[in-house]
Amino acid sequence: MIKRISLAAFTLLATYAGFAQQVEFTEYELDNGLDVILHQDNTAPVVTVGVMYHVGAKDEEEGRTGFAHFFEHLLFEGTENIDRGEWFNIVAANGGSNNANTTQDRTYYYETFPSNNLKLGLWMESERMLHPVINQIGVDTQNEVVKEEKRTRIDNAPYGKIIYSTGISPYMFEKHPYKNSVIGTMEDLDAAQLDEFKAFFDKYYGPNNATLVIAGDFEEEETKKWIKSYFASIPKGPEVERVNIKEEPITEEIVATEYDDNIQIPVKAYVYRTPSMKDRDAYVLDMISSILTDGKSSRMYKKMVDEDKEALQVLAFPRSQEDYGMYVMGALAMGDTPLEQLGESMDEEIKKLQTELISEKEYQKLQNKFENRFVSSNSSVQGIAASLATYHMLYGDVDLINDEIKIYRSITREDIKEVANKYLKKNQRLNLDYLPTPESK
Repeated sequence: MIKRISLAAFTLLATYAGFAQQVEFTEYELDNGLDVILHQDNTAPVVTVGVMYHVGAKDEEEGRTGFAHFFEHLLFEGTENIDRGEWFNIVAANGGSNNANTTQDRTYYYETFPSNNLKLGLWMESERMLHPVINQIGVDTQNEVVKEEKRTRIDNAPYGKIIYSTGISPYMFEKHPYKNSVIGTMEDLDAAQLDEFKAFFDKYYGPNNATLVIAGDFEEEETKKWIKSYFASIPKGPEVERVNIKEEPITEEIVATEYDDNIQIPVKAYVYRTPSMKDRDAYVLDMISSILTDGKSSRMYKKMVDEDKEALQVLAFPRSQEDYGMYVMGALAMGDTPLEQLGESMDEEIKKLQTELISEKEYQKLQNKFENRFVSSNSSVQGIAASLATYHMLYGDVDLINDEIKIYRSITREDIKEVANKYLKKNQRLNLDYLPTPESK
């Protein structure tokens, strides 16, 4: 058993008058490969139990997209000891709440209970891992749920193909499965057989491909005994082979047009492929996104919305992912403003960032914003639980829950200029006109 404890400390934050306590955690591993992270905080009588599985949309086979997201729904159907449809009722009856979410890289399930129900949360997650019921009625039921989610969130949602990247990712990735959407295609899900769903579970949902995190009000030694009781006997699954697909660099601007039945206002968008979330440059690009497009004080908002009144709004979606990321920036046209004009204005702001250092005043404001964000991210046990699992699984460094802010603090004005020149090049991007479908005008 491997054990490591991050000792508590206090860090004075520049933007706060008081102190922000660092996150203490204990990290160890069961013999079956389950990674366990405990964060004890007895200030309020609540506790979050979360399990993150290292499986996301990128792990799916060609022609069988949508499986990881489908399991986000399917694994609430029931288990050998939890009747079908009773999962949410049990949680609610015991004063708790629960949810799950899926990305390209991982799937995360969690419950938050009054602390006296911690044992129940552990039992339920062990049930989900050990023997969920995967049968045809569950598959058929969740198939309809997923179809409705796709219709609501993507097909019938304004700008859905930008927000959920379905109108972007296929241009940015040729080989890597990031080209596919998290929700997948309904054709693939309809064609899948029950045995394929069972095989997907057996391959990816073993304890050796999971991280169990508990954050909140509990007693550590007692909790470790419960964890051993509920999880140690779960058989180890097969070793998971991680996706290792390299994309060729984008060397020529990709020009494309997408149409949306649900909009009246067109968008000019630029999309850049960015490095892994673990790369220091990804942190610099996070700051660049904040400078250019984050909020009403951002450069693009002030120029294009406030001053020139050529854009109704600016948008930004920095997408941090395990293998590659994307930075989506764009603007909604005001009135009859040509999209070409919006593109020129966006390029002007990018050029300024590439040729001039940001001012000391703007730099300090930027640092303060990220200090604020750092404190906010650790303000609830539910948020801490998700962060601990994410830093462990996708970054390989749980200490980042306390130390990540040091990376942002280390970023200089010169770094910002250098990284803007490295990644925000015209020949390395998607130039997208996102238009109303002609019939809807």
